[in-house]
This record gives sequence, structure tokens and C-alpha cells, in this order.
Amino acid sequence: MSHAAKRSPMFWVPTLYLVEGLPFYTVAMIAGLMLKSMGVDNASIGHYSALLGLAWVFKPLWSPFLELAPNKKPVVVAFQFAGAVCMGLVALALQLPAWFALAITVLTVMSFSSATHDICADGLYIASLTDKQQAMYAGWQGAFFNAARLLAAGGLLVLAGNLEKHLPPAQAWAIIFGLLGVLMTVLGAYHLWALPSSPNAGTADRSVRGVGLLLRDVLADFFRKPGIWLAITFIILFRAGEGQIQTIGPLFLRDARELGGLGLSTDQVGIAYGTAGTVAFIAGSVLGGYFTAWLSLKRALPILILGMNLPNLVFCYMGTAQPSELAVISACLAVEMFGYGFGFVGVILYIMQVVAKGKYTTAHYALGTGVMQLGFVLFKAISGDIQTALGYRAFFVWVLVAAIPVLVMSWFIRVPGDAAPAEPGLPEPAHS
Repeated sequence: MSHAAKRSPMFWVPTLYLVEGLPFYTVAMIAGLMLKSMGVDNASIGHYSALLGLAWVFKPLWSPFLELAPNKKPVVVAFQFAGAVCMGLVALALQLPAWFALAITVLTVMSFSSATHDICADGLYIASLTDKQQAMYAGWQGAFFNAARLLAAGGLLVLAGNLEKHLPPAQAWAIIFGLLGVLMTVLGAYHLWALPSSPNAGTADRSVRGVGLLLRDVLADFFRKPGIWLAITFIILFRAGEGQIQTIGPLFLRDARELGGLGLSTDQVGIAYGTAGTVAFIAGSVLGGYFTAWLSLKRALPILILGMNLPNLVFCYMGTAQPSELAVISACLAVEMFGYGFGFVGVILYIMQVVAKGKYTTAHYALGTGVMQLGFVLFKAISGDIQTALGYRAFFVWVLVAAIPVLVMSWFIRVPGDAAPAEPGLPEPAHS
């Protein structure tokens, strides 16, 4: 047995999921705030941030082909270095006249690189650990993925805001992306030593044609499931309100007060959203897991949907009252993020316990989470246009209305009443 194989998972599980989260939150949140600082309008930010999220929608379609690689470890490390290169290229692109087109192109490449890395990293985790170890380290997995959110949307945003006070936005954000590139490089180099070797298991037919036929059977079996189209509609609509709030909320915090926003600086957004918000999200996730385990998914689902969307009332309040105290704003965002974490458990467990059941449970779970990300991307794409047309106050009312269809559907969809609830704890990351 190699030294890496004997090494405790504590040497690599936390850092593996930290590096999985960094590019995801860079694409999902940091990029939008960078574009805001560079003067891009909300509608365009909504369109392009949705485009960047498509990689996590379609990643199940190429995931089987990664089994053709002899070993998962070198693929994981290679995509970590690829992410580091992309971070550096964004920093460079921001200094050039055609910065917008170049930055979006590089961020698109980074999103597909990150999504592919996630497939291999999750596969390495599963293949390298026993069932007992997987359960033991699941908490560390979720905690360090969310630590990446805390680092990206908290610490780095605070640093970006302080840099913006002394440097032009292009230079300030180039430093941020440069630091992210250095961190990704260091973690990639560390994983050359720390990660266990993980040879891919042999299959009956590991040719491209054989894997393609398997993928076709996986897809056909997925769409033959009873009630699958109703389930797909439910999953897409589940994130209708959240997808719009997660896109426009940070932009609302940044916009000038005369434009209906709160006029916060980048570092203030980092303090409010990235720190208090992230801690509240983790707490809500844990409580949501225990709550569903206690009540069962069938009975908990409507409450989880309400829990995810009712806290968006705080944005209606902030859009009307426009509070100026950072403590009040932070408290409002903590309530909203707590509800998001609490309610998000519902869609994850619905996919696990209803949609993924059958012959290809793992593959169908990946497809279900891809559909979930599609819902997020669709509502993200239209959020900027709706906000531009309605203004912030009416937009936040619209977000509450957008949650009604999925609440109504929750009373009619098939949810087995006797399905064994999953172990309580942090849900899977949103991009999975």
C-alpha cells in the first residue's frame, strides 16, 4: 500500500473540498460583483452569470467519459492547475481593452474545468473511502466547501473593497484573481503529495462507444420514470425565488441609494453577505436536515419551501426602508441565508429519495442535480431584465410571487411517505 493510501483522509478531504468550492463561488458570486464594480449593468450580469452556470447543468452528460482515464488523482490535480491558470488569465484580461469579452471567455472555460474537477473529486472521495469513512468525513466535506464561500464571498470581498478605495477597479480585482490563482496553485501542488491514488474500476466496455451506450441507457431510464416530467418541473421551479435573489441581492446592496439600492461598498457586502450570511446558511442547513429527519420529507416539504422563500421578505423590507446600519443589513441577510440553507435541504432530499431511485441511482442523482442547476440558471438569466423593468421594490415582491407555484405543486407531487430520511447534516453543494 502506498504512503498516500495510508494517509489519514484529514490530510486531503478538507483541502479537496476547499479547492472544489473556490472556483464555484468565484463564478457564482465573485464574478458578478467584479462586473458590478467594473460598471456592467444588472441585466447583463444576470445573463452572463447564468451562462457561466451552465457547466454544472450539463456535467452529467460527460461524467461517464471520465471513467476512461486510468486514474482519478492526476485528472483531479490537472483540473486544479487549470483553474489556477484561469484565475491568472482573468487577472490579466482585466488590464486589456477588450477585458469584458476576454474575462467572460476565461470564466466560461473555468466553469467547465471546475465542473469536470467536481466529478473527478467526488469520484475519488467515494472510491478512496469506505462507507463508514464517507459518513465520518461528510461533515468536513460540507464544512470546507462552505469555507470556500466564506473565504471568497467574505474575506476576499472585504479585501477587494479595501483595494478599490486606493486602486482602480481593474487593478483591485486583478489582485483578487491573482491571489485566487496562487492559492489554487498551492493547493494543487499539495494534492500531488496528499491525494491517494484512485485507479478507475474496469468496466465491461471502457471504449468511448461503450461509455456512450451506457450514457444513452442512463438517460433513457431516467426519462422513463413515472411522473418524471412533473418532477423535473417541480425541481426547476423550486429555485425560482432563490435563483433571482442570489443574483440581484448582492447587486442591490452595491447600487447607489438614489437608484433604490443600499449603497454599500464591496468590503461591506463581504462582511454582511460573506460572513454572517454564510454562518447562517450552514446553521440553516444543519437544522433543515434534522427537521426533515424528524418529520419526514413528505410532511416537511411545504414547510421547507416556505422556509426557503419567506425570509425573502427581508429584501422587501430593505427595498422599502433602505436601512443604512450595517448591523441591521447583516441581520436581515442572516435571516435570508438561514432560510435558504434550511429550505434547500428539501430539493436535495427530493432528488435523492424520489428522482434518483432505481437502476442508476448515482447517475440519476447527478442528472437530478443538473436539472436543479438548470432551474437556478434559467431564473438567474431573467432576473436582471425583470429587476431593470420593475425596480428593486417591485422586483422583491415578484420574487415572493414566483415561489407560489412550487408551493402549490408540493401538495400534489409524489413523495413516498415511508421513505427513510437521509442522515441529518449539511446538504450537498448547490452545484452538484
